[in-house]
Amino acid sequence: MPRGLIRYEHTGNFHFLTFSCYHRLQHLGLAAARSLFEDALERVRRRYRFVVAGFVVMPEHVHLLVGEPQKGAVSGVVHALKLSVAMRRRERPFWQARYYDFLVHNDEKRIEKLRYMHRNPVVRGLVARPEDWPWSSFRHYATGCPGVVQIESQWTAMQRGNRLPEWLRCRERTG
Repeated sequence: MPRGLIRYEHTGNFHFLTFSCYHRLQHLGLAAARSLFEDALERVRRRYRFVVAGFVVMPEHVHLLVGEPQKGAVSGVVHALKLSVAMRRRERPFWQARYYDFLVHNDEKRIEKLRYMHRNPVVRGLVARPEDWPWSSFRHYATGCPGVVQIESQWTAMQRGNRLPEWLRCRERTG
């Protein structure tokens, strides 16, 4: 672990996480590998009890927008997720050792990060439109349809009959 690296955990904020395959190799280049990652993300989400607000699985890296886990810490979630995927794949090593963690402290940043991750496959030329990339949370936001990974959104709150979480509520802008 590098010296001076500070991770802010237990702040109550969302975390925009990015981690890459070893040397940015396309270990997630096949559809089956990306689907495996989605399955692992849902299993880890349930085990550590955290909210997934968004994700995208790219051929050589992953972006996640997640809440803090009720069990453990964000670093433990990342470790469990990486280990779960690596154990089911032949490539060695599978992941880069570290990960990027950006604390998302307001609605504007949350929306910015969701847009960035959902547009990533388009910008990279993998698809023409975000909805054409199945390994992301974009379709859920566009249609409300559930996917492999449970996404916390206005759709899931309405399906549960609950009030919207604070971070999803529209706020009146005052002047």
